[in-house]
Amino acid sequence: MASQDWFDKDFYKILGVSKDVSEADLKKTYRKLARKYHPDSNQGDAAAEAKFKEISEAYSVLSDAEQRKEYDEIRAMGSGARFTAGGSGAGGFEDVFSRFGQSGRGQTADFEDIFSMFNQGGGGFGSGRFGQTSGGFRGFGGPQRGADVTARTTLDFATAVQGETITLQGEDGKPFKVKIPAGVADGQKIKLRGRGRPSPDGGENGDIVVQITVRPHPVFTREGLNLRVVVPVTFTEAALGATIEVPTLGGDPVKLRVAPGTPSGRVLRVKGRGVTTTKGTGDLLAELQIAVPSHLDEAAREALEAFQALEPQENPRADLMAKARR
Repeated sequence: MASQDWFDKDFYKILGVSKDVSEADLKKTYRKLARKYHPDSNQGDAAAEAKFKEISEAYSVLSDAEQRKEYDEIRAMGSGARFTAGGSGAGGFEDVFSRFGQSGRGQTADFEDIFSMFNQGGGGFGSGRFGQTSGGFRGFGGPQRGADVTARTTLDFATAVQGETITLQGEDGKPFKVKIPAGVADGQKIKLRGRGRPSPDGGENGDIVVQITVRPHPVFTREGLNLRVVVPVTFTEAALGATIEVPTLGGDPVKLRVAPGTPSGRVLRVKGRGVTTTKGTGDLLAELQIAVPSHLDEAAREALEAFQALEPQENPRADLMAKARR
């Protein structure tokens, strides 16, 4: 998503919360909406899927304190804000959002580029006073290094795992490509050396520092190079054993064997189906959770009651109670 979209989208309205909503209430509201519009609960419903993506986008911004503050400031400016030189402040930057643009966007990527042009303080391009250098010919210690420019980009979970090359537009209006490496993590920063502002007195250019935010996935979570997915199984599958299908990120499902007597919470490992980076490849961790049926017909209930009469008369909580008394 381009920065201009932050002017146009009211994330508070999308989630149905006030601008002073607390972090706890924000999370509570998001979880309620996510359950309602989750694709797994609305098979084939394109409107629900679009709504789920919309609320996920809103929550990913408002749940991050830094992004929320930045979003509130940008929304307060009003659409089309422009900045001109004035006093001793950092002037000469018109329309901060025209400094960088995006093109060549992949189908799975949705990038938010909020470029912070206000972190240089007063006095032009890092100089002591506007138009006056602080090093080199008239200053001390040699030429001054150009100022860094910071950027923020939000990626879909799959894009962050698989990597992608995006195109940004520099301050000189010329596009340049940025390679997002496979396996980039939420909060990670990518430094583009020499792509920042020029030195005011013949020194080296500054850098562009891109901070990555990764949207949560509705199914997968990440643990280092491993991916984790919670897989529901029935009581009979866990008790008697079964072969089940497990989803993978961006690939075909894999089949896993559930051994007879498998307890809820057991983790099955699929080698090599995690995150692949230059440092190695992780695994897919399938955590099995026994799904208890919420409705039983009369025949099923009678069968379970018959099983209850035959099952071993053991208290599964006996060991727990004994340890608690120690």
